[in-house]
Amino acid sequence: MKDTKPRLLLIASMAIFGTLAPFVRLIPVSSGELALYRAIMASAVILLVLLVTRKKIPFSAIRRRIPLLLASGVAIGVNWILLFEAYKRTTVSVATLSYYFAPVLVTLVCPFLFKEKLTLKQVVCFVMSTLGIVLITGIGSGEGGHLTGILFALGAAVLYASAVILNKFIQGVEGLHRTLLQFLAASAVLLPYVLLTDGIHLGGMDGMGWASLLTVGLVHTGLAYCLYFTALGSVSGQKAAILSYVDPLVAVLISVTVLGEPLTLWQAVGGVLILGFTLWNELPAKGKIGAA
Repeated sequence: MKDTKPRLLLIASMAIFGTLAPFVRLIPVSSGELALYRAIMASAVILLVLLVTRKKIPFSAIRRRIPLLLASGVAIGVNWILLFEAYKRTTVSVATLSYYFAPVLVTLVCPFLFKEKLTLKQVVCFVMSTLGIVLITGIGSGEGGHLTGILFALGAAVLYASAVILNKFIQGVEGLHRTLLQFLAASAVLLPYVLLTDGIHLGGMDGMGWASLLTVGLVHTGLAYCLYFTALGSVSGQKAAILSYVDPLVAVLISVTVLGEPLTLWQAVGGVLILGFTLWNELPAKGKIGAA
């Protein structure tokens, strides 16, 4: 089939996103500093791709969208900080499943912002996904969860949902161009934040830390986003929605089998509720709601 290659590229990008957490844990710097390096390196990779492919940046369209691009870039940068903290404070599977509450939040908010009708199906998806979050935290099941890490993941989900909603207002800017500008905006905001808080600690990293940092910045962000946007234009919205679930499935698989982290029965049920009802809600949509 003609869309086989784009589908493989999309699967590859989602699989890469799903392996992010173990590398994050091997980098001995603060979450803010790591987010800064990720944004800088990813910006360099995307800029290089644009130069090699000779894709011109539409500066005329960008000038009218600068406030929205800056706001969405800030949301992405802070979203990364919270997600990295979640990876450090709870299991990868619990953090990832909690983070995937973001598409449900977008569905709930969009009808109010864009004057869309909130359907019964969307309400059901929100209620059942919220139940999934309750089960993951261990509330009512007798199983204690890493609540702080879950709260960080949910905070990251809120900011990621905010970035997605802001992107809906950004018209006339191609996906890869938009992502480059958002990463540059994130870098510009994160740099003073890092300098004023924990500071720069690159000199204290060992070889494993450097290898992991380069992998996160160049592979998990720069390469993965390039593959994602290259494939997205040639894959239907329904297929993209289905294939995007490679990301959390890979993350959970690595958490349980490679890292040996526990996943209780109730947490597994909660994860199924979140992913299942989020997927059901997205299937009729024309596009996919992002990645890590």
